[in-house]
Amino acid sequence: MKRTQQLRIKSDADLLSEVLQWFEQLYHPSIPQRTWLECQTALAEGFINVVRHAHRGYPPETPVQIEVSIQDQGLEIKIWDQGPGFNLEQRLQKAKQNNSEQNTSGRGLLIMHDIMDFLDYSRTPEGQNCLTLIKQY
Repeated sequence: MKRTQQLRIKSDADLLSEVLQWFEQLYHPSIPQRTWLECQTALAEGFINVVRHAHRGYPPETPVQIEVSIQDQGLEIKIWDQGPGFNLEQRLQKAKQNNSEQNTSGRGLLIMHDIMDFLDYSRTPEGQNCLTLIKQY
C-alpha cells in the first residue's frame, strides 16, 4: 500500500484545523494510534513554523504545500515553504541549549526531532525549502 496526497493551503495559522482535518482523512487502520498522533503533532508543528517563521511578513496568500505519503512500514510528510531558509542543525543545537520554560524559540523543531525518526530541511532546486519528516512503524 502506498498512498500520496497533497494539500496546497494559504499561510494562515487559523487554517491549522483544516490541515488536520485533511490529514485525518488519510488515516489507515494499519498505522498504530501512537504513531498517527505523533505524525499529526509533527505536521501541526511544521505548518505553524512555516506560517509564523518562514512566511513571516509574506502575504497570507503565500502557499504552503504539504504532501503525505503512507507506505506499508512508514509515513512521510513533506512541507514546502517560500521563506529564506535556515540551517536545521544549528537551529536544533541552539534550541537544545536554550530549552527552558521561558524560552520557547525552537521548541517546535525539538518536538519534531524527538518524535519523528527522520527530520530534514533543505533548499530545492526550484528555490523553495522542504521540511521532510519520516516515521517508521
